[in-house]
Amino acid sequence: MAEALGFRDVKAGILDRIRGGDWPPGTRIPNEVELAETLGCARATVSRAMRELADDGVLDRRRRAGTWVATSPVRQARIEIPLVRAEVEATGARYRYALVSRDRMAAPNWLRARLGLPEGCPVLHLACAHFADDFPFQYEDRWINLSAVSAAARADFAAEGPNEWLVANVPLSEAEIAFSAVAADAEVAANLSLAPGEPVFLCERTTRLDGEAITLARLHFGRGYRMTTVL
Repeated sequence: MAEALGFRDVKAGILDRIRGGDWPPGTRIPNEVELAETLGCARATVSRAMRELADDGVLDRRRRAGTWVATSPVRQARIEIPLVRAEVEATGARYRYALVSRDRMAAPNWLRARLGLPEGCPVLHLACAHFADDFPFQYEDRWINLSAVSAAARADFAAEGPNEWLVANVPLSEAEIAFSAVAADAEVAANLSLAPGEPVFLCERTTRLDGEAITLARLHFGRGYRMTTVL
């Protein structure tokens, strides 16, 4: 006899459907009774899993109306990922985005160690340029864990940047952010119209969902960037 599913298994299964693109934001999902019958587990097990996902901001549950995948599935009580478009437009400048490169590969060893990924884990490596009034504003070097977010492999990042796509489509529960000043290497310098070795402001952001790595982004800012925050 197969072992009965626990609420963590049900929760993981629902997240897999969301992250895999089967249930995109705004989708109404089956009710507790239907899911319990499909999964062969108790309704109470499904109810607890869905309640936790609602608390995390992943699901939107409406009494007597049903349950939907949240249109902005971010755990609002903990983190809010900023949009580079909003940062640029807040300065009064016109925003423009360009995809520099896109590569799918097995995670390199340094990334596996950094994010705790298994050997052979598929990842998507993106390099992106963001502009303010056609002046280089940010150079984005991003890695996405495709075993956690398989839908990213089908996303058209030539039309929409990964920053906006991830905020709109992927739930997050944890973020680790580090700031530093570094010397621009040749690639960063070329994309920010700087001289190699010129200092740049670097923001490194790792995001996770229930402990599983989603993405690592290294965001480089060129001349004149000023970070502001409201407390």
